[in-house]
Amino acid sequence: MGVREEVAAQAARLERDGRLGQCRGFIQHGDVSVYDHVASVAEQSCRMADALARLGLRVDRDSLVRGALLHDYFLYDWHDPDPSHRLHGFRHPFFALANAERDFDLTPRERNVIVRHMFPLVPVPPTCREAWIVCVADKACALRETIAPRVAVLAGRCARGRRLRPERGGRR
Repeated sequence: MGVREEVAAQAARLERDGRLGQCRGFIQHGDVSVYDHVASVAEQSCRMADALARLGLRVDRDSLVRGALLHDYFLYDWHDPDPSHRLHGFRHPFFALANAERDFDLTPRERNVIVRHMFPLVPVPPTCREAWIVCVADKACALRETIAPRVAVLAGRCARGRRLRPERGGRR
């Protein structure tokens, strides 16, 4: 089974047994849903774990994938101006953990993945290898989701022969 199939199978179980499917209705970064974001983070985490395994470093694969899929299980649209969404970046790991604990039996590693994935914004670091992997994978995926669309726009402008910034005195 490949990484994508492994993540999809675990996501299907979490959708069936909990509320992961609701994440399809919330936007995370740009036009990427929370569901697609957590699936990308889980896939990236698996690829990172595979690389570490080649170096002799093992992880709890089930906790890695489940934790990655549940790390943003906050179940609300953080773009809404609702006052309860203030400081989302700092608070959402705790909302995600509370929701995940309500819906699932979590391992200590899964809890650590969920609540510590926002390090260093939330200044308490992860304490297990799985949480460190998801923390890094989350940053990489978020960067790709927010920057890639902007780079594509700039690349399109360059491909059409348009300057990114007009020269002084030149046409705009």
